[in-house]
Amino acid sequence: MHDDRSLVEGRLERALRQFLRPAQYTDRAPMVLSVWHVPGEPVPVDQALQAAYEPFMPGAVWGKPWSTSWFRIEGRVPEEWAGRPVEVVIDPGFTGDGPGFQAEGLLYDAAGVLLKGIHPRNRHFTVAAPARGGEAVHLLLEAAANPAVLHGFEPTSLGDVLTAGDRPIYRFAAADLAVLDEDVWQLVLDIEVLSELMHELPTDRPRRHEILRALEDMLDALDLHDVSGTAAAARAELTDALSRPASASAHRISAAGHAHIDSAWLWPLRETVRKASRTFANVTALAQDYPELVFACSQAQQYAWVKEHQPRIWERIKKAVEEGNWVPVGSMWVESDANMPGGEALARQIIHGKRFFAQELGVETEEIWLPDSFGYTAAFPQLAKLAGVRWFLTQKLSWNQSNKMPHHTFWWEGIDGTRVFTHFPPVDTYNSQFHGRELAHAERNFADKGRATRSLVPFGWGDGGGGPTREMLEKARRLRSLEGSPRVEIERPSAFFEAAEEEYGAHAPVWSGELYLELHRATYTTQAKTKQGNRRSEHALREAELWCTAAAVRDPSYAYPYDAFDRLWKTVLLHQFHDILPGSSIAWVHREARETYARVLAELEEITAEAVRALGPGAPAVLNASPYERTEVVGDALVTVPGLGSAAVSTAVGEDVRAEQSGDIILLENQWLRVTVDRDGLLSSVRDRVADREVLGAPGNLLQLHPDHPNAWDAWDIDRHYRRKHTDLTAAESVELVESGPLRATVRVVRVFGTSRVTQEIRLTAASRRLDIVAEIDWQESEKVLKAAFPLDVHAERSAAEIQFGHVHRPTHTNTGWDAARFEICAHRWLRVAEDGYGVAVLNDSTYGHDVTRTPHENGLGTTVRLTLLRAPHSPDPETDLGTHRFTYALLPGAGVGDAVAEGLALNLPLRPAAAPSLEPLVSVDNPAVTVESVKLAEDRGGDVVVRLYESRGGRARATLSTGFPVARADVTDLLERPLHEAPSEFELRPFQILTLRLRPA
Repeated sequence: MHDDRSLVEGRLERALRQFLRPAQYTDRAPMVLSVWHVPGEPVPVDQALQAAYEPFMPGAVWGKPWSTSWFRIEGRVPEEWAGRPVEVVIDPGFTGDGPGFQAEGLLYDAAGVLLKGIHPRNRHFTVAAPARGGEAVHLLLEAAANPAVLHGFEPTSLGDVLTAGDRPIYRFAAADLAVLDEDVWQLVLDIEVLSELMHELPTDRPRRHEILRALEDMLDALDLHDVSGTAAAARAELTDALSRPASASAHRISAAGHAHIDSAWLWPLRETVRKASRTFANVTALAQDYPELVFACSQAQQYAWVKEHQPRIWERIKKAVEEGNWVPVGSMWVESDANMPGGEALARQIIHGKRFFAQELGVETEEIWLPDSFGYTAAFPQLAKLAGVRWFLTQKLSWNQSNKMPHHTFWWEGIDGTRVFTHFPPVDTYNSQFHGRELAHAERNFADKGRATRSLVPFGWGDGGGGPTREMLEKARRLRSLEGSPRVEIERPSAFFEAAEEEYGAHAPVWSGELYLELHRATYTTQAKTKQGNRRSEHALREAELWCTAAAVRDPSYAYPYDAFDRLWKTVLLHQFHDILPGSSIAWVHREARETYARVLAELEEITAEAVRALGPGAPAVLNASPYERTEVVGDALVTVPGLGSAAVSTAVGEDVRAEQSGDIILLENQWLRVTVDRDGLLSSVRDRVADREVLGAPGNLLQLHPDHPNAWDAWDIDRHYRRKHTDLTAAESVELVESGPLRATVRVVRVFGTSRVTQEIRLTAASRRLDIVAEIDWQESEKVLKAAFPLDVHAERSAAEIQFGHVHRPTHTNTGWDAARFEICAHRWLRVAEDGYGVAVLNDSTYGHDVTRTPHENGLGTTVRLTLLRAPHSPDPETDLGTHRFTYALLPGAGVGDAVAEGLALNLPLRPAAAPSLEPLVSVDNPAVTVESVKLAEDRGGDVVVRLYESRGGRARATLSTGFPVARADVTDLLERPLHEAPSEFELRPFQILTLRLRPA
């Protein structure tokens, strides 16, 4: 038989485009418009109801970038439409099909009651089905003129309201009353489901040809000049093709409605408040028509916003949760970055998320839901289990540039050995539309065939929000059991996980260690001030909680600032969202982030100062918020301070630091190190006096400038080819010895390159094993990346990098594709390389990006550690990182892991001078392998002291906790401070084990 497939398909495509889709609405009647342009930031509906409106004609322009206009939309249903389904169809000037990246609207009735959101794939509001005829329609549309910011990574001024200009960017197309022809609408969906399936079936499958013939018969039954009158007959020709059930062996898909809403990205935080309102209004309205809908929604922060700003939607959400249409998921405050938040911050993400869902909605969430974060720390499995989380979901590793993950369902094992059941949806998207191509890909791509038969598909418009549509729900009904397609069942994610775990369970494979994303590696560096604000805020919160707890324990009248800590933590957690902390948002977002961090740090400084005053008067002293004793120079004194305690300022016994200059060479020396700075301001030698060995294999603290032009994803990526070319910044404008002892020796080095300027102070202090480099950089580069290199005379097979509650090892070689892909890695406060018997750590106070390579030098094969200091991408923020930066990094020769832990904390928690009494440590541990992560009062405000600690060296540790206050009872708790059992007097920790203790003061 002659194959006329292409002819039929061409005929079908024209029929859909030219006749069927336009015929879904039969009659139309334009509505009357009037407008009020909000002069500033968005306003509540109550204010819009009182505003003065002026006439507005369809076709007119409106909306300067980031502005809001309120439109009154009024009309009357024609009497002759009685008995027919009538909708309002609104197009305020949509520029594409995808919602969330252009004009958006929120629809209210005349009394200000919120109805639903409006976006390009959800333009309708149902007036009546059927209509009586003659109904008056009065609506109010809050229209947001959000610009489309991302255009091929070209620099744009649209990313900040301060630079976006005043030119209107939208033209209001239409607002009509319209009659929906349900037969035509359903016919279009029938055709889409079958034609999409047909294109995914092999050409030799009879089913493909059966569908083709059915579509041809449908076209024959359809009169294109009377689509409405012949649609029912045309649908009848497809009944058989649509009613054939799926095979028993068909892949099973658990589908959960979803709307990924970036809490900030190509829009500011304030716009996400409205995005959440629009999407949540749509979903709760959709559930009324499709009771089978299950909507999985994460990010407690977005719920909190809607509760505050849209209480009517909040009530609808609570009702939908009770009725099973809405499922809170994710267990976190936001879908945060999963590499850079500190250990306690990541714990608080889960604590605040789970607590919100439990207290506000009565739901104990059981999964971590991070479909779009840029890689996942190996600390997650333990944190999840400690919080009662059973499952983990992401799909982001499908973006890997080099290596495909070998499994889609598996046990993920963390650094401590804890495992969490994990799923990567093989559909490779969290924005599925139930397109046949997506479902076929999910089935073909599924890596665990034979052992498992099911996967999960999140469906709905996302990133900018939008969520499921009625068309998606209709497609799901057709796809529940359809020959040639996977079976689709809309259900709760927990139903999928329980079934998958039962099916696969103990037989599932295991992936051990971090889930490293082979993409978006520059997110460890981009927007350095955002990262610095996060790091400093985390440590300021840690310190403030410690001294406030000390004040509360010592003085019962002291008012512990529970509310302030709750608010400040949530602010910091919000800014850890996976497009804020990684630096991949528009300029507006990062400008506001810098301002927010400044306010957070200022408030925490006030809180800490008040707590210290509450500790009581005293002589000049210093307070140590680190859990480790330290001896440091403070002012003109050398002071030894216990961990989590204080000491009076007095000079301690110890050797002084010495400095001398001979010609162009400057020598700095203390009891630990002998450092030589050459005429170029480079470290030509760092000699470990105790080990009697040279630390460097080539000049260190070498600044290197690379061109930085990633192939795509400008702010996100640093591609391997950047390494092919670089400039060593060796020329120095000046090298000057500015301090020469007896407690400090400092060399100031000034370099100028391009239009940028770097001032570095190389500091060595008495009694310190650490060589600090304090940098101030006026960064004015374009599409460059700045590295600081330390070529170490250490033959290291692997590096150890601090992560949350421990560290991970990564190979320094490139033996495999997996090894080679890790050419840029994340570390927290330290990164260490070692050979048997000797190690060197590089510390930092705000840097996350690093690279480690094998490097030949004149003495043999060494290891070069580089910190990635600054970048200068142009998109989405055209002025990324331009300006002045101040930060510190340090070299720590002869460092064991414990030394790196302690000194990394010391660098990030400076000693605090104060007039205070001498304080014994609030808590202390008798084993240095056990690190105290946080000390605070319990969240339930009962006055108990909560201590979180962990084994930090990677071995077993037996320890006893001592307190500076009497304790009536001590319990081991879960992550949410819920008691599990009474704490033993001595505890033993596995490698990297986290332990939370709750202490009731006597």
